[in-house]
Amino acid sequence: MTTGTRTDTGEIIGILGGMGPAATADFYAKLVATTPGSSDQDHLRTVIWSDPTIPDRTEALLGNGPDPTPWLLDGSRVLREAGATVIAIPCNTAHAFVPRIADHVGLPIVHMIGEVARHLATLSPRIHTAGLLATTGTVRAGLYQEWLDRFGIRMVLPDAAAQDAEVMTAIHAVKAGTRNDGTTALLTRAARRLTGQGAQAVIAGCTEIPLGLPADAVEVPLVDPALVLAQALVRRARAKGRTE
Repeated sequence: MTTGTRTDTGEIIGILGGMGPAATADFYAKLVATTPGSSDQDHLRTVIWSDPTIPDRTEALLGNGPDPTPWLLDGSRVLREAGATVIAIPCNTAHAFVPRIADHVGLPIVHMIGEVARHLATLSPRIHTAGLLATTGTVRAGLYQEWLDRFGIRMVLPDAAAQDAEVMTAIHAVKAGTRNDGTTALLTRAARRLTGQGAQAVIAGCTEIPLGLPADAVEVPLVDPALVLAQALVRRARAKGRTE
């Protein structure tokens, strides 16, 4: 049972990370910041498996690299054996492979992209058009298109030139440890092009993007899927606590 704001409900969050390591660390920091409480004991128990050897998800989706599914499945099993009761994957592109592992993991996976779509549908004023900054793999896989369609939200994307020269260049820079004014300028230009196409919100649809694009650089809401996922996990844990 829970008392006060305690969220220790028997739920143990398994974070399947390493895609990339900085994004995993950022996600855990957001999970901690999102959890209400005033002491160590108020926070969620968490197991983190950060495996940077998982093959590049975009390269796999474009047919230029190995399938990361075996690594994702192995990592999920590590988390389950370590005691996790639910899995979170703070990598947008990796969600293209979730259908391949979901039935073999033995644990529920909180779907980050689905949570983002639901979050957008709750914003006021109502979001009719959202822009997406993401890896080319995420874009090509149609991950956000599929979910936003379910909620009647139109999606706009960078053109091919901006996707390569601005979005992917910035993502690779952040993965390499470079976060500077140049990286921010690339992502800001790409985001402003999306608002010029009518985007009422911009989805930072790669977990490296919020590390290089401050929310105040965009004139519309910048939706951080990692933060949305963290909030969903806290809600889940608290709801579970109320039923125990």
